[in-house]
Amino acid sequence: MPVKNRFAELLPEITAWRREFHENPELLYEVHRTAGRVAGLLREFGVDEVVEGVGRTGVVGVIRGKTDTRGRVIGLRADMDALPITEQTGAAHASRTPGVMHACGHDGHTAMLLGAAKYLAETRNFDGTAIVIFQPAEEGGAGGQAMVQDGLVDRWGIQEFYGMHNMPGIPTGTFAIREGAMMAAADQFQITVTGKGGHAAKPHDCIDTALVAAQIIVAMQSVVSRNVDPLKSGVISICVIETDSTASNVIPHVVVLKGTCRSLDPAVRDQLEQGVTRVAEGVAATFGATAQVAYERGYPVTVNHPDATVHAADVARAIAGDVDMEVAPMMGGEDFSYMLNERPGAYIFVGNGDTAMVHHPAYDFDDNAIPAGSSWYAGMAEARMPAA
Repeated sequence: MPVKNRFAELLPEITAWRREFHENPELLYEVHRTAGRVAGLLREFGVDEVVEGVGRTGVVGVIRGKTDTRGRVIGLRADMDALPITEQTGAAHASRTPGVMHACGHDGHTAMLLGAAKYLAETRNFDGTAIVIFQPAEEGGAGGQAMVQDGLVDRWGIQEFYGMHNMPGIPTGTFAIREGAMMAAADQFQITVTGKGGHAAKPHDCIDTALVAAQIIVAMQSVVSRNVDPLKSGVISICVIETDSTASNVIPHVVVLKGTCRSLDPAVRDQLEQGVTRVAEGVAATFGATAQVAYERGYPVTVNHPDATVHAADVARAIAGDVDMEVAPMMGGEDFSYMLNERPGAYIFVGNGDTAMVHHPAYDFDDNAIPAGSSWYAGMAEARMPAA
């Protein structure tokens, strides 16, 4: 395939960008160096328009095809931010920033889309406009939502969105996708349990918040096992327990529980939110304590549109052969969902081989995936806007 051959030629250059980003990771919206480098490269490529500061620190590039007879506009998205993790890869290109690393491969996503942008600016073998989108703050900051709220869709008239994420455990350079829910809604909650603190030797004079919190944690698991349809998916995890005392002989007056709910279905999402509140307040009341629940909805479910899923898979198949069309959905969250809520589109996995899982300190992006990933990005523009 010509696109794939061109990216094989560009591989050393794209790899150099990727490793430069890896050495200089940045968090959330503070991706100033990365965004500046991206914008500079896009200008070097001859991209028709480069706009910085979209959604605070996002970058948008506009590439016009040789013709535009139908007014087609396709958005291609990559994320730029890293994670607050100390790297343990031992790689020559390891992070130079203490406590921060590209542990999710966003350096690879950015580099692959830059490669696609360079190719599309060189060839312009399509009928319409390709919008390349470099997004900040995917790792918990809702940068996708920020860019949408900053006019991403209407300002550039985007009609379809396509995004990609590398996936360890899938052979490098191969692809996997599914129609419908691909990534979960990711919500957070905090439960503040208030009782009556006191001396551990006199529990009868107290309302033991540690005991109440423990009962809430156990009872919370019944929300999924006894309220959610067994053929549907839901996860409630309580991950943080904090008390207002660190003494071994003090019953705390307040215990705070923090956790997350994951779901792939809007009705299940509602059930989990209602269940967390009902169980926490009910169990606390049983013991004479109170529970105050603060529930925050995070990223929505990432839903691949039916036609767009077929289009994305067709391009992937032309690059790599067989495509896994039935990959299991993941309970991780993804803020590309905000873009898919605005326009049809699809999100695809590209294999990262036998590496540590994302968000692990030993993870690293496999540069051998670059030709396939860049080919897919560019191929989506060419396939959805075929030359007139």
